[in-house]
Amino acid sequence: MESATVFIISMATAVIAITGYAVYVAFGPPSQVLDDPFEDHED
Repeated sequence: MESATVFIISMATAVIAITGYAVYVAFGPPSQVLDDPFEDHED
């Protein structure tokens, strides 16, 4: 494989992994401990 192809595949894998982790944190079990700043500071 050419080095550019390996680089593109590795960058795509990293982007997909980061996106998957962000979705897991936002909607999975860890989301139960997240705070909503709009509910914490109502006027």
